[in-house]
Amino acid sequence: MTNNNLMKRRNFIKGLGAAGLAAAATPALALSNNSKGVQWHRSVDIAIIGSGFAGLAAAVEAKRLGAKDVEIFEKMSVVGGNSAINGGLFAAPDTPMQRKEGLKDSVETMVADQVAAGRGIAYEDLLRHVAEHANEALQMTIDAGAEYHPYLQQLGGHSVARTYQTTVSCGAGITQPLYKETKKLGVPTHTRAKFEGFLVNDNGDVEGIKIRENYYFGRDNNGEVVNIKVAKGVIMATGGFAQNVAMRMAQDPTLTSEVGCTNAKGATGEGMFEMFRLGAIPVHMAHIQSGPWASPDEGGFGYVSNYSIFNFPHSIAVNLKSGRRFMNEIADRKTRADAELANRDDEGNPMPPIMITSYEHSKKHPTAKKVLKYGVGWKFDSLEELAKHFNIPLKALEKQIDEYNGYVKTGVDKQFGKPMDKAMGKYLKAPFTVVRLWPKVHYCQGGVQITTKAEVVDSFSGKPIKGLYAAGEVTGGIHGVSRLGSCSIPECMVMGMTASRSILKA
Repeated sequence: MTNNNLMKRRNFIKGLGAAGLAAAATPALALSNNSKGVQWHRSVDIAIIGSGFAGLAAAVEAKRLGAKDVEIFEKMSVVGGNSAINGGLFAAPDTPMQRKEGLKDSVETMVADQVAAGRGIAYEDLLRHVAEHANEALQMTIDAGAEYHPYLQQLGGHSVARTYQTTVSCGAGITQPLYKETKKLGVPTHTRAKFEGFLVNDNGDVEGIKIRENYYFGRDNNGEVVNIKVAKGVIMATGGFAQNVAMRMAQDPTLTSEVGCTNAKGATGEGMFEMFRLGAIPVHMAHIQSGPWASPDEGGFGYVSNYSIFNFPHSIAVNLKSGRRFMNEIADRKTRADAELANRDDEGNPMPPIMITSYEHSKKHPTAKKVLKYGVGWKFDSLEELAKHFNIPLKALEKQIDEYNGYVKTGVDKQFGKPMDKAMGKYLKAPFTVVRLWPKVHYCQGGVQITTKAEVVDSFSGKPIKGLYAAGEVTGGIHGVSRLGSCSIPECMVMGMTASRSILKA
């Protein structure tokens, strides 16, 4: 590819209708160059950009397949990115724990659940590939030392309980063991190493990368740029762009800086932008998911998120004005987030609804004590006390709880059709614990188009861009309109493993 053609590819991002906003984002966009005449500072066989689930899984798999020279580059000062601070929830079909609990599940069932949540536009071939290999990825985490609770959870949109959760109730319970495994296998991880762009030959093949070493996030152009020749392949595992307010507003103008976000600060999307410049196809960019389990009373992911995810199946979400339920508490994320956002006062201002759980059941989750300790949740000894605190009409609330307890008894939710399997025998009774709910920007379904081999597809030729692979949230298409909770970790890990297998022809 000539420099002139490379410039034409850079202009491709303008087709997103967001070039101006993207360029204004902080930190600044990277720039790719032709590799002709470049002075290479050093070389590697496989370069992995990003140190979350996808990047770490790719590194472990590459070394297990015999790769000699694998290196990870992470722009932040710590390893793990969003992966380290997520909920640590891992969905897989037909697992040993499901069989032990007598639960029937399959690849087909898991894919069907995700296709339904994706509203018909999810890439079924990618979903199937991930589901077929999810147990391999789960086993990789266990082999590395990850520990999970001895029970499965049924998250919103899933037709059966298939979700494991780390005992520390966060993604660090997976990223830390995987990181230790990469160190055992001899994979160097370079932090404060910001990806600055690709180095490509005249045919458009990726031959290397530019990395800004000693980079400090938020300070543009600090550190020094080195050119690294990559012999076998570059794996982009840089995550989404939820913290890039300008870019997310270009897709959805309602997602302003006033809307909270669960992501790490480094989720700004430069790696994805540079793949677009190179010619990658943008897919589903406008589908940005908000987490319906978040709380307006704490920053980031917080303690309430995991608490809510665990307790939703045996709790009720209540509108403060009516004292009534307004949604199926374990519907898919988009359905619930939209329902929560409809809770407004008479002037149209946000009126965050509440989730009511029996203390007897809520306390079984590890974060329950912290929710109360840090004042992001409340404990009430009576329904009267609860109603007074939130100014809820008491009689309406009493009637709602009586009705719901009837559903618990019969196993049939006549209001919203909520599956009651996980609620059986768990009646709502005092004392109660309560948290407030309000969605936060959590996950970007959009990104670059990839094949089931994790190859990045070129918009100009329709073929894979040679030497370039991608995995995880930086890719698009797999989840469609709405991603089911606990399906991100298997996706990231399976596609990271797949990228290494494709590079090494395994």
